[in-house]
Amino acid sequence: MSKELDQKSLEKYLWGAATALRGTIDAGDYKQYIFPLLFFKRISDVYDEEFENALAESDGDLEYAAFAENHHFQIPEGAHWKDVRETTVNVGLSLQNAMRAIEKANPDTLEGIFGDASWTNKDRLSDAMLTNLIEHFSQHKLNLSNVPDDKLGNAYEYLIKEFADDSGHTAAEFYTNRTVVKLMTLIMDPQPGESVYDPTCGSGGLLLNCALHLKEEGKEYRTLKLYGQEINLITSAIARMNMFMHGIEEFDIVRGNTLSNPAFLENDQLKKFNVILANPPYSIKAWDRKAFENDPFGRNVWGTPPQNCADYAFEQHIHKSMDEKNGRCVQLWPHGILFRDSEREMRRLMIETDTVDCVIALGKNLFYNSSMESALLIRRTNKSSERKGKILFINAFNEVKEEKSIAYLLDEHITKIFEAYQGYRDIEDFCRVVSVKDVVEKDCSLLVANYVKSSRFKSSNILNVRDSYNAWEESSEDVQGALKSLIGAFDR
Repeated sequence: MSKELDQKSLEKYLWGAATALRGTIDAGDYKQYIFPLLFFKRISDVYDEEFENALAESDGDLEYAAFAENHHFQIPEGAHWKDVRETTVNVGLSLQNAMRAIEKANPDTLEGIFGDASWTNKDRLSDAMLTNLIEHFSQHKLNLSNVPDDKLGNAYEYLIKEFADDSGHTAAEFYTNRTVVKLMTLIMDPQPGESVYDPTCGSGGLLLNCALHLKEEGKEYRTLKLYGQEINLITSAIARMNMFMHGIEEFDIVRGNTLSNPAFLENDQLKKFNVILANPPYSIKAWDRKAFENDPFGRNVWGTPPQNCADYAFEQHIHKSMDEKNGRCVQLWPHGILFRDSEREMRRLMIETDTVDCVIALGKNLFYNSSMESALLIRRTNKSSERKGKILFINAFNEVKEEKSIAYLLDEHITKIFEAYQGYRDIEDFCRVVSVKDVVEKDCSLLVANYVKSSRFKSSNILNVRDSYNAWEESSEDVQGALKSLIGAFDR
């Protein structure tokens, strides 16, 4: 089909591939099959389009049309989508061989990008099932003239969101609520030429949004330097595909464990970045605490976090990765990191660096498959003179739209929160500027409820207290801190 697909039709067409897998594999595994197939189809169709364009401009010179310079990616002979489509037996093996051949032919850009799905496991995906999938994707040409980068990128993001909704318990590892991502990007305000880093990048949404934000503003987004690290193989591959699908090629996303093996180094030290955005995995228990005690990169600047919670290991990694002149970061955390007794000393040392710029308490259900409340912790290495020695606390708990088991921010919520952040002044029942000295004296708690009164904490509203208790019940330390803070709120 040669005509351009509209956005809704494209999304319906792509989601149709996932529905074909229902009952065959777990919903949480859709992504490791659908995304590689989609990417394989896209680069095959774009290769054909580039070949035809080069053929036209060279008056039919086949040798010229095949030159590497005329193509984004090389597709070796026998590894094109049409080659796999012609296969009727051992389709999975044919797919696997084609994908590996493409990775090998493009070592600088595509190594490992197709992940490690078990294409040859016929008990899971029979030849008939794979043939149906390939025929489904073959209905439309996914070249640039039919499906421009921005349209395919939006559809790819749509798929990521749908997979998150469909898989539930596995969603948080690769998807961050996109309305929160928008707010985080606005606050960070990335500029052309700056470096942007996400140490736990998932499917790359935070990094990608920085580039798209600049593009929407009409600024030069291609000079933005994007860096990400992700521990999960298929998720890191999805992040890389996500960039390519949006037409972004200047990025470096590496698979690996950020705490034990940070990927980005300069002169044997952690590389420094202008902007860092992250939604780190929270309360990790299985991490190498002993190695962090003697960290070769000096990341334990405030101390070593407890074994049952690596949150401040990530926060210290981010601290050491910020550019000294204009480094800024925003992390999406559960509230526990703001008040837990076990981390008070580390929190005090962080606060005393005067890098904490703002704490924003967000509403419930912004994490997938969890009613846990979240907060944005915003820090800067070089605060403006009027912000030095101060921290802004914003209680945006009610600035949220709840829908079934998930919540999101409307544009009006994002605008209200962002304008309050920019204004950096007291607004009754919404935000308050507090001196670093007063925060330290208040037991080094960064819990917003300690500084901004809200109807949420009135004694007649006991349901919200119970919700907060349930949200923190999984950790005895969290419960202790939560009750202490909530009781204190009643006393005021």
